Amino acid sequence: MKYGAIEAGGTKFVCAVSNEKLEILERISLPTTTPDETMKNVFEFFDKYDLDAIGVGSFGPIDVNKKSKTYGYITTTPKLAWANYNFVGALKDRYNIPIGWTTDVNAAALGELKKGAAVGLQSCIYLTVGTGIGGGAMINGQFLEGYGHPEMGHILIRMHPNDQFKGICPYHKNCLEGVASGPAIEDRWGKKAYELVDNEEVWKIEAFYLAQALMTYTLTINPERIVLGGGVMKQRQLFHYIRKELEKLMNNYVTMPDLDEYIVSPGLGDNSGIIGCLLLAQEVNKDEITC
Repeated sequence: MKYGAIEAGGTKFVCAVSNEKLEILERISLPTTTPDETMKNVFEFFDKYDLDAIGVGSFGPIDVNKKSKTYGYITTTPKLAWANYNFVGALKDRYNIPIGWTTDVNAAALGELKKGAAVGLQSCIYLTVGTGIGGGAMINGQFLEGYGHPEMGHILIRMHPNDQFKGICPYHKNCLEGVASGPAIEDRWGKKAYELVDNEEVWKIEAFYLAQALMTYTLTINPERIVLGGGVMKQRQLFHYIRKELEKLMNNYVTMPDLDEYIVSPGLGDNSGIIGCLLLAQEVNKDEITC
């Protein structure tokens, strides 16, 4: 068995091929440009292999509703060249094999549940905090999806009393992504996050926003673990501030796990998404064989 994986991000595509043990045989990273150019490179990579299935975790929004006429499409993305792009259809036309399809953050959540920081549990949330903010969830071992997929980065939150920043989200201004993403930090403070390591106020305000989001996720989804990844979360001091702020916000309303175990960094490091895509390929191939 050989499985293909595509972690399709807004900046780059990571593609990999593994054996049945999910040991990676080869991987590449490609810049995300236009569909024609990017997919040409993707096809050239996978054409060398006789694949049994491909798992895709894509930037979005995407259509994950299998009853929809546009299932498998990237839909209303701000990356206009990719808007209404039939991603699954393009792969099916080329290879005619099972294609697993979900969001990039759902794929990362799957990777962390099966092989990373949430192994042995039945539920987790993976939240990436970087160029954008997005979240995926696994509940009882299944993706949290319905008519569509979660957009956890666009929940509205209360502004910090000392923060006059208006937010940068073109749709909602002061949603979580609008005030707490990497570009929001840079726009607010005039420097990139890694240049602000020693500025405690930066990270206390950032934690104020992220903890509000985690409170909402806890009260609505109540996962067993929350995994925080992405470039901003490489500022390790943030974890302490987030846990402290979340404890204050929750005010003993519900019982939670130990916060050091509840809010953690990715067990797979930067590989959560690509491992999740390989797992997705393995799962859809099993489903195809069973059917």
